[in-house]
Amino acid sequence: MFDLDRFIAECEEAVRGGDGQRAVRELVARAVSEPGAVLRGLGEPKRAGLNTLYRSERLTILNLVWGPYMTLPPHNHGMWAVIGLYTGREDNIFWRRIEEDGASRVEAAGANALSAGEAVPLGKDIIHSVLNPIPRLTGALHVYGGDFFRPGRSEWDAETLRERPYDAERTRALFEASNATR
Repeated sequence: MFDLDRFIAECEEAVRGGDGQRAVRELVARAVSEPGAVLRGLGEPKRAGLNTLYRSERLTILNLVWGPYMTLPPHNHGMWAVIGLYTGREDNIFWRRIEEDGASRVEAAGANALSAGEAVPLGKDIIHSVLNPIPRLTGALHVYGGDFFRPGRSEWDAETLRERPYDAERTRALFEASNATR
């Protein structure tokens, strides 16, 4: 069975070591290798949400539940991350920053599709957008090497792809809008 308290303690220990992201990736991969155990430990997702499981200066652990067909526009984290899916599917589009007419915007640079049981690391400079391409909820453990909610992050407008300051409330509203359409 997935034990959240033990998982948090192991992740905290991992970030105190030399290569925190690599060690956390192994922990997340081990956890999601048994998706049913994570489902039992966290509970079956009932609604889309950005659910904080743990938060400190060194580490944030989120249970992200993507609504059916939900899309999150391009954004950065400014810290490494590890994503592990325990149900559903998560498609990531990776973006690169370009300067155009004195403004920062992004252009697509790659993609990756994740299914339940898979875990991947993201570097601290990665810009990505997320799509749940299936008609049901998708659940994922997202572990970040810092305080995910600290200021200083960016997001890019979905239509113009122009950079703007990250707005946590706008992101929460996207999750709530997804719940309203279900």
